Amino acid sequence: MAGIGFEIRKILERDSYWDVLKAYGYAGLVSGGPWVLSILGVMAIGVLAVVLGVAQTHVNAFQICVTYLMALSLIWTGGMQLMFTRFVADQAYAKAQADVLPNLMGVLLLTMAGGFLWSVPVVALMFSGSLLLRLLLIANFVVLSGLWLALIFLSGMKAYRRIVRTLATGYLLAILIALAFSRWQLEGLLTGVLIGHSYLLFAFLRHIIREYPGQTFLRFDFLERRKSFYSLFAVGTLYYLGVWVDKFIFWFVPYTSEPVIGPLRASIIYDLPIFLAYLFILPGMAVFLVRMEADFAEQYERFYRAVREGDTLMHIEYRRDQMVYTARQGIYEIFKVQGLTVVLCLLWGRDLLAAVGISPLYIYLFYIDVVAVSVQVLLMAILNVLFYLDARREVLVITLSFFLSNLVLTSATLFLGAETFGYGFAVSVTFSAFLGLFMLSQKFNRLEYETFMLQQ
Repeated sequence: MAGIGFEIRKILERDSYWDVLKAYGYAGLVSGGPWVLSILGVMAIGVLAVVLGVAQTHVNAFQICVTYLMALSLIWTGGMQLMFTRFVADQAYAKAQADVLPNLMGVLLLTMAGGFLWSVPVVALMFSGSLLLRLLLIANFVVLSGLWLALIFLSGMKAYRRIVRTLATGYLLAILIALAFSRWQLEGLLTGVLIGHSYLLFAFLRHIIREYPGQTFLRFDFLERRKSFYSLFAVGTLYYLGVWVDKFIFWFVPYTSEPVIGPLRASIIYDLPIFLAYLFILPGMAVFLVRMEADFAEQYERFYRAVREGDTLMHIEYRRDQMVYTARQGIYEIFKVQGLTVVLCLLWGRDLLAAVGISPLYIYLFYIDVVAVSVQVLLMAILNVLFYLDARREVLVITLSFFLSNLVLTSATLFLGAETFGYGFAVSVTFSAFLGLFMLSQKFNRLEYETFMLQQ
């Protein structure tokens, strides 16, 4: 699934500063773009809507609704994202690309229809707004659920320029439609986001159909036990629960939050710094895509090809050492780049908060959150390597520890006081990253043994 990584690496081979900047820019936008652009898009809609005269209460409600929609749709689809990614990778390896498209339609039908079925009664019972508002909430949730599944194909596509243009067009369309419909307040803003995300969903489906043409329309092979790994479903769900559990805690504890619309609450103390911090993951995500989805993927393939083809033990060990070296270098480069990003945020954090109109009282929480999300990029890289090595048990342990430690530590910070806010998430993700490094080291140490045992 690393097609785009190889294409971007070709730009790096031109060996000029402009090409390096261009390559990592494309990599950052493809790997972290959907998340970062969605944050920027929602922020832009909010700022411009206020300028156009939309009441601040409606803008706040809009931003909170979109945040909850993204959180819940990611948790709802997280397990299926991983399980289906593995299915697609297996089909590509088996040269059965014709089975990908009908199964994509199957997973979209299952996920979007299932999301519709449970979101309808939830929205109907818990929201007392207009019928249009309820329909928009349901429609946005269903479209986002489909969009996250379509986005798993991005790293496998080679048309990176077309992908970046599609992302930019989709979020620009969302902003323009939301502002054009702003006279209808909250409903108008949600309509803009719905149209923008719907455009992205159908545009990416068009790209996928071009890359993976199929002969049938609908299949559910991905649900067959012999073709699927349900442990990956648990991993994906636990990972996104780990990412969001600290936010939910701050949202629903009364003295750290306030009601916004219906059952939805927001935490002014916690929300602004953490979501601003997530804007600074692009450098690390760019390195992640190039080094892990291209360099490591290539060394991984060379090692296992040497094993399959019965190469000499000396050459197999050489390939193994090259793969380990590439993984270490990739993790080190992510650490280095995100470390530099953290240093720049520490130097210019106060100016940045002032520029976006956030009180300097948030500065220390912002510092903590920048460190935490930077370590989260490291954690993603470690998990990615373990996925390549098919270390599903280890990944399950890591993601379970991430979720439970974030739940426990964030809850503890509520009793320790405001000066500890943010440390629960930061300590949790750091502990999980170190646990992942330990397990990855152990996996590499016994790699030849496990590899040859699996060949029997």
